[in-house]
Amino acid sequence: MDPRELKTILRSFKDGALSEDEMLERLRHLPYEDVGDALVDHHRGLRQGFPEVIFGAGKSAGQVERIMASLAAKGNNILVTRLDEAKALAVKEAFPSAIWHADARCLTLEQRPIEKRGLGTVLVLSAGTSDLPVAAEALVTLRMLGNEASHLYDVGVAGIHRLLSRRDVLFSARVLIVVAGMEGALPSVVGGLVDRPVIAVPTSVGYGASFGGIAALLGMLNSCAAGVTVVNIDNGFGAAVAASKINRE
Repeated sequence: MDPRELKTILRSFKDGALSEDEMLERLRHLPYEDVGDALVDHHRGLRQGFPEVIFGAGKSAGQVERIMASLAAKGNNILVTRLDEAKALAVKEAFPSAIWHADARCLTLEQRPIEKRGLGTVLVLSAGTSDLPVAAEALVTLRMLGNEASHLYDVGVAGIHRLLSRRDVLFSARVLIVVAGMEGALPSVVGGLVDRPVIAVPTSVGYGASFGGIAALLGMLNSCAAGVTVVNIDNGFGAAVAASKINRE
């Protein structure tokens, strides 16, 4: 439930279109709902502006389905992240209209038009093709949260001319999410070019000394470009949520 839906219910009760019992039934599961494996947070849309997102890793297909059914019954659009293909295909049997975004490892279910809430475009950049799963997760999340989002892929520092030739795109974005592995240099370059918020996402892409993304994480935390903020390794979802909140200010 989001603020718009709550206002509609209260207005209907005030106008007499809903009885007191009907209103209470609509609000009965507002704080949360126990579905056995999880307590589904139906209040999150009111608190944060978007409904609960399902983290698919570690959950069975059945658990994902039960949480989705609870959210879907309230009319929510649904985003499931970190879902492998086998579980996604199983979930789609229960929700045939759901869309599996293989590159992003995400599943989405749109039950109503997504309200555009951003003030500008959020641009997702990835350093290399190997970083695409994390960048794609950010892109799907951004769009589900009502942002205009675009992307530039494979513009890492090993071929910096690829990035510099698209400076017009960089300068037109309101928020930039920069995804990179290896030494994690791309966010510093982008942060030195633009006057907009830059959210850096280290990935676990790299050879042994990258330590599963720790080298990129430390490089981004030590960025010389002022104003670059950093999320956790491979956390495209978290970067997209942060960018969405900035884009709504």
